[in-house]
Amino acid sequence: MTNPAASSRPSLPSIAWIGLGIMGSPMSENLIKAGYDVTGFTLEQDKLDRLTAAGGTAARSIAEAVREADVVITMVPASPQVEAVCYGPDGILENARPGALLIDMSSITPQTSVDLAKAAADHGVRVLDAPVSGGEAGAIEAVLSIMVGGEQADFDLAKPIFEALGRTIVLCGPHGSGQTVKAANQLIVAVNIQACAEAVVFLEKSGVNLRAALDVLGGGLAGSTVLTRKKDNFLDRDFKPGFRIDLHHKDMGIVTDAARNVGAALPVGAVVAQLVASLRAQGDGGLDHSALLRAVERLSGARL
Repeated sequence: MTNPAASSRPSLPSIAWIGLGIMGSPMSENLIKAGYDVTGFTLEQDKLDRLTAAGGTAARSIAEAVREADVVITMVPASPQVEAVCYGPDGILENARPGALLIDMSSITPQTSVDLAKAAADHGVRVLDAPVSGGEAGAIEAVLSIMVGGEQADFDLAKPIFEALGRTIVLCGPHGSGQTVKAANQLIVAVNIQACAEAVVFLEKSGVNLRAALDVLGGGLAGSTVLTRKKDNFLDRDFKPGFRIDLHHKDMGIVTDAARNVGAALPVGAVVAQLVASLRAQGDGGLDHSALLRAVERLSGARL
């Protein structure tokens, strides 16, 4: 199935999208809405069916998806998955045409991005690392923050694509810089969620009207995007995953390891990383990261 809007705008680059999960599906659909011809591949048939229903094209393999694409975008869980889809005879680098632009929007280690850019150059493929922040809601609403590492010329070429996906789009430096900034983002988000979760338990144990309290806190210096986005999760105990604890555990490993390598101390971040790990060990890894509330409740003897 070909998107009719794309055929009326032939100047737009063709896009191959690899990875159609919680973030990848709505992001690819926003590109289709913007008029791009998107061919996708993922392992789950229902996700491919969703793509075709939105006007995209389903491929039977990575090689088929990327062979004729001008731009290849990957959105997969972690460094091992990025390496799995990029390297090897069936991977992106062996099958993308020379001159193609590979945009990896996964959240992975900065070193993985640097290594990928070097390997891709040997195949004549250009690379940007472009992880995002904003969660499932930001992906659906196309208001993501996109932090990019790579060359200015490639960033300029990709910017119209990014503008169909997000609102804050910044080139942060050379290859790996986007991932470094994303690691810092995940540090801030985890610490912020933990602080909000502790405040929620404190307020409830104090007998305060929680909804009223969170409303007024959100309007002051304590207000944040995290509090705004996660307030209903806390109030309703709704931990349906927008961003899973399992993935935030992975990201906290990235930031603590990267900080160690550059000699940066993360005393609070290290504690929160352990709290995330403990929540995962208790079987809550598949829940939204706002489920850090459950960890505080366990420690406080409060309701779960």
